[in-house]
Amino acid sequence: MASSFMRSLRSGFGRQNEAPNVNTNQQRSNGSPNPSPTAYSSSTPSNNQSASSSSNMNSATDNVGSSAEAQAPPEPIKFFFFEQFAKLGVKGNFMPLAAQPTNVDLGEWLAHQTVEHFRLIGMFIQLIQEIDINTKKPICNAESCPKMTAGRHSYTWLDHNRLPISVTAHQYISLVQRWMNGKVHDPKAFPTDPLNGTAAAVASGGIGTPTGERSIPTGPTTLQASNAGSAGRQWPGKDAGFPETFIHDVRTCFRQIFRIYAHLYHSHWIDPFWHLSGPNNNQGWTDLNSCFVHFCSVAKLYGLLSDKDAEPMQPLIDIWVTNGSIPADAANGAHAVALSQ
Repeated sequence: MASSFMRSLRSGFGRQNEAPNVNTNQQRSNGSPNPSPTAYSSSTPSNNQSASSSSNMNSATDNVGSSAEAQAPPEPIKFFFFEQFAKLGVKGNFMPLAAQPTNVDLGEWLAHQTVEHFRLIGMFIQLIQEIDINTKKPICNAESCPKMTAGRHSYTWLDHNRLPISVTAHQYISLVQRWMNGKVHDPKAFPTDPLNGTAAAVASGGIGTPTGERSIPTGPTTLQASNAGSAGRQWPGKDAGFPETFIHDVRTCFRQIFRIYAHLYHSHWIDPFWHLSGPNNNQGWTDLNSCFVHFCSVAKLYGLLSDKDAEPMQPLIDIWVTNGSIPADAANGAHAVALSQ
């Protein structure tokens, strides 16, 4: 049930091997779902409640080669950019979840964060990939989401010839999942035993790499060889056996996770997340907020996302920076200097 899924998100964001089984159909078709915000007057925000303008969403291009439609019609109101819809499903300071613990190598910590946020976004992906009992299709399908978009931002994929191709949001998200699964299980990219240099690499999966990123480097099959000739250079994770390309890979992973979050908000905030919120609670969208603010705190603290990357969700991020949901040290990128290349 969806309630058990949401409870798992509230349990300290702890690591789990599998996401629980979820079923949003019952909650959406039980005859008493929470209506759309446009029909729910007690929750409909007024125009003067936004903490920041969404005008910066209208850029013509972004830094990944995707472009917005110059003459696109006005977008519907983005309720998640209003303060009353920026609240969280959990309370507390996210800094302890984001900050590197004492005596833990920075590479190990960033690898942990990458795997954990990949797990969390996977739980939300399950919700939009569930078959709707009325349409017999997933919530996110080729008709509802013919492109991978976040408002006016559109993302493409690179094919085998490194040419950008447009794919549906469902295909794009599936490709990201395959690509990241291959990446985090590749012992050259995310080593689990840095003393064992003979482990075979796992294929990255997918039909290419995300737009705007260079291909995964090919080359030596051992960790010792992959770091050969770099004795005079330092990078986060080097002492723990992570390759010189590690930070680039982490940033790519965070950029792709962000794009999925942005698509969830812009295309699926009403269905399923608003509809998961019963009339007496806000469980669906507040738990989405909780995971996303956790993700943003880590990304900003370590400089894993550029300002350009964050544009599709910047108004919501600004609210959280202002009200302290994103801790000040994270908002200021207190540890980003450690990742300078």
